[in-house]
Formats: sequence, structure tokens, C-alpha cells
Amino acid sequence: MLIPSIDLLGGRIVQLVQGEKLRLAFDDFEYWIEKFSKFPLVQLIDLDAAMRQGDNSDLVARIAKRLPVQAGGGIHSIDRARQVLDAGARRVIIGSALFSEQGAVHTKFAAELAASVGVERVVAGIDTKNGKIAVKGWKAQVALTPDEAIPQLEAYAGTFLYTHVDGEGLMQGFPIETAARLRKLTQKKLIVAGGIRSQPEVDALDALGVDAVVGMAVYTELLAV
Repeated sequence: MLIPSIDLLGGRIVQLVQGEKLRLAFDDFEYWIEKFSKFPLVQLIDLDAAMRQGDNSDLVARIAKRLPVQAGGGIHSIDRARQVLDAGARRVIIGSALFSEQGAVHTKFAAELAASVGVERVVAGIDTKNGKIAVKGWKAQVALTPDEAIPQLEAYAGTFLYTHVDGEGLMQGFPIETAARLRKLTQKKLIVAGGIRSQPEVDALDALGVDAVVGMAVYTELLAV
């Protein structure tokens, strides 16, 4: 399944290359909400909150009321997760809060979150740069690999979201062999993102039982939706 992505930065819909360089920015929210309304799920990320430089809470709530979204970005507490869900999100994406700088998985927090909001509403965000998990808006890394983290979080998330930051926004394709390896690590839903550029690629991932988040290829119309 293709999942379109809406990334928010400075009150606009944006697309970044590798989480750093601004490539595209849009102000026409109604156009994109209407365009994505036919999809069963849309990914909504507050990049300002993820980067700890403010937030777009009002926009998140506005979009979550109109589209079926899994929302993330700067969700570091159970209270904040509940706020996002109460605003209309179907699921919340939790990334940095699951990991310590020393490379430990915060299983206690994950367990408390799952107990509070429900396992099926928790999406564990596994973002990687050079094979290691990236946190704090992809500005820092921890000494932990996805292969080490996913089994420890299996009981506390209904979905895993793996973002290949090295390919994010480059439209050079997602490493299918990575998706195949990750698929074997978990019985839960698996979504991948980063560089996906074509419908055949989405179909190949779907054949593995993996959903695909697509951003840049949709906004540049390389992949028609």
C-alpha cells in the first residue's frame, strides 16, 4: 500500500533531502488534503517538533480532522501522544523517545505508552543513518541498529516505521533487501520510507507485506496518485 506523506515545517508542507535541505514547499493545504483524501492512511510529520524548534500543533489537528493519519514528530510523552490522538490521529509515531543516547531501548516507556493508548495505536519509528538509529530530528545517532531495536519493541507497537534517512528525498529507490530483512524481524505491520520513486517499487514492497511511505516522488509527480 502507498501511504502519502505530509511533512510540516514553519507552517508549510515541505519536502527535505536527507532531512536537511529544503527542496519543496507548499502553502495550498486544501489541494493536498483533497488529493490525499482517497487514501486509507496518510503520514503526517511535524518536523519543527521533531527538530525541537517549535511545533505545528494547530495544523496537525486541522489535517487530522480531515484525513486518516498516523502522526509523529516530537512526541516524547504519553500526554502528548494522547493529545495527538484526541486531535484526530488514528495512530502516533514515536521515535526518539524510545531510545537513550547510550543505545538502550526505553522498554518501560514503550510499555506504559502501549498500556495507555493501546498497542495498535503505537507506531515505533526506526529512523536510520549509516545503519544506526537516528534521533532528535535525525540530528543525532545512537549506538543501536534496527535489528537490535525491533525485537525489543515487538510487544509494545502495532506497527514499525523504518525510514532510510540516507535515501530520503533523493528518489533513488529503497533498498528492497533491507525491507525483506526487516520483514523477518517482526510479526507486526511494517512500513518503510526513504527514496521510493515508482509504482513497481511500491508493488515489490507490497509483495513482501510491507507498506510504502512516499513523499518527494508524489510531490514532484514522478509517481502519479
